[in-house]
Amino acid sequence: MTERNSSRCDDTFKSQLLPYIYGVELCLALVGNVFALWLLVTKERRNWHTGVVFSCNLAISDILYALTLPLLIIHYARRKGWPFPEAVCKIERFLFSCNLYASIYFIMCISVNRYLAIVHPFFTRKHVNPKHAKIASLLVWMVVAIISSPILSFAGLRKVRCRSFSNRDEVPKYSYRIFMAISGCLVPFVVTFASYFGVIWVVLKNANITTLEKRKVALIVSLVCVLYAISFVPYHILQIWHFHLKDKKITNCTVDIAYQVSKGLASLNMCLHPILYTAVFDSIRTAVCCKRRSNESPMSLQ
Repeated sequence: MTERNSSRCDDTFKSQLLPYIYGVELCLALVGNVFALWLLVTKERRNWHTGVVFSCNLAISDILYALTLPLLIIHYARRKGWPFPEAVCKIERFLFSCNLYASIYFIMCISVNRYLAIVHPFFTRKHVNPKHAKIASLLVWMVVAIISSPILSFAGLRKVRCRSFSNRDEVPKYSYRIFMAISGCLVPFVVTFASYFGVIWVVLKNANITTLEKRKVALIVSLVCVLYAISFVPYHILQIWHFHLKDKKITNCTVDIAYQVSKGLASLNMCLHPILYTAVFDSIRTAVCCKRRSNESPMSLQ
């Protein structure tokens, strides 16, 4: 339904469905990422390579944001009646942005690391070590915090609702949304898939790469495609579309609902990351598939 200057859309859909979506994501994200982080720290402590560093940072980001989901559950269950101070609203929106873009950037780091390890193995062994991954991770956190910091100014309460963009000045908000879509989604998207294109090209041409490694690459690429298709890209497209219609004083309830659902799907990425760790790390895959014999060869774990 599209109308100009119409009343706001009915919030029944959001109040009935979104609390359950966030509740399921809270449980899955906490259990999956705490378990994955424990396995990474304990099982990979003797093999603390660059992939482990990036994955630990990604898991920590997911756990921190998952702890804020009860605020959103209460928020939507009360039909967007925000019962907390405005400062809490700003912090929650800021953490949402940090988690989303930290996820995107660390997935990009994992893809570049995978590219270097497979396409340039000798260079990687000689010049790339965990220290570089730690520096890169620190830079990621700094960049994410800096590009997300305007949310602390834009977010706030409007008519007892916690909004990411509560003030009326539209020009900086529109420019900021475009900037985030490009720097936070499009650029990492290009780097990530360029890296995996190089990985796939080498894997298909190299007969010495095992079937297990090929399946791991296929699973990683497939999962990243799913993450971008259902979590990252729809959220950015619908956010820009939703606020463009609002700026034009057009109410489109279909777009409004789709945008709210896309925010729930954007948070879904932290539930899927443990699958990524399973594909990357043999120790985690072995721990998850605990019924398999510990003395089985890598080829038998295919």
